[in-house]
Amino acid sequence: MTRGSEWPEWAGRGLAVETPMPVVELSVAERNVRKLQDACDKAGVANWPHIKTHKSVAMARLQVEAGAAGLTCQKLGEAEIMADAGFTDILISYNILGAAKLSRLAALARRVRLTVSCDSGMVADGLSGAMRDADAPLPVLVECDTGRHRCGVPDVPAAVALARRIAALPGLAFAGLLVYPPNGKAADTRAFVEAVRRGCAAHGLAVAIVSSGGTPNVRHAGEAGETQYRSGTSIYNDRQMIAAGAAAPEDCALFVHATVVSAASRGRVIVDAGSKALTSDLGGLAGYGLLVDYPGASLYQLAEEHGFVDMSQCARPPALGEVVRILPNHVCPVSNLFDRIALTRDGKDAGWLTIDARGRVA
Repeated sequence: MTRGSEWPEWAGRGLAVETPMPVVELSVAERNVRKLQDACDKAGVANWPHIKTHKSVAMARLQVEAGAAGLTCQKLGEAEIMADAGFTDILISYNILGAAKLSRLAALARRVRLTVSCDSGMVADGLSGAMRDADAPLPVLVECDTGRHRCGVPDVPAAVALARRIAALPGLAFAGLLVYPPNGKAADTRAFVEAVRRGCAAHGLAVAIVSSGGTPNVRHAGEAGETQYRSGTSIYNDRQMIAAGAAAPEDCALFVHATVVSAASRGRVIVDAGSKALTSDLGGLAGYGLLVDYPGASLYQLAEEHGFVDMSQCARPPALGEVVRILPNHVCPVSNLFDRIALTRDGKDAGWLTIDARGRVA
């Protein structure tokens, strides 16, 4: 078999699972958890890993036992699952809107030490309405856009104004800032943060928390002036992280195993992992995943249950019925596609991982 020599032989080679199925090598995931914690400890920042990658109580527990100060959740539903499992310190890094969700938020805040983020007066007003009768104010971080152009207030005056509004609203407490710097732009984010800090201080407000994140920026943890760090993908890593220089092949813990179900066309095979098993995210990469045992192959198209693989640049195609390993472009959506995924330790069967927060996207 033609195999990329840089890829370890583990990752479940020979594991008998029905495909398509993600397989996680525990020894690598555990090492990745330790590396993130060590990076945060070295930088002097609290580790708040993002559970959106694994969506699993067992993996979250592994992270907390390694030293994480709390958990970051992207959605309220994820946070509820983690609270049900007994985790007590949770950050939701997402705007929460709507009466039903605000009612759930208030209930959750009675159960755990909860912090949320916000980037508008409308969101802040909704949070206040839900929390005005609470026993303790809800800590709120102002989300700031420091160059990624997703969510977040766009400039320093807007950040200061929103901080002041939060501080004045009943049921809320201004707690600091939440940022998601562009890769390699920690210095620019730090300048933004320090300007907001000065602006808030002029109005008697302290920026106690600065929450930053992003797996490619872990190597720059602390450089943006943060007190907390959020990283999700680093527990498994993926093709995007390798391309960003944030991971090496040996740091990748999850591969999707797929079976060649058709080899009827010359130079092409079909595998049973389509868009319902692999993410459609390209992330600037060519193809929808890397067949690590056939580095010349191109997974060029996905249908729901079919992956189309061009084998014309390989010495030979995989045989009909052969199981191949696919490194996803973006591992986070893959977890959300399965109720459970297979585990190995040193390549040997280690049971199953339940995806407890699967589908909790609201």
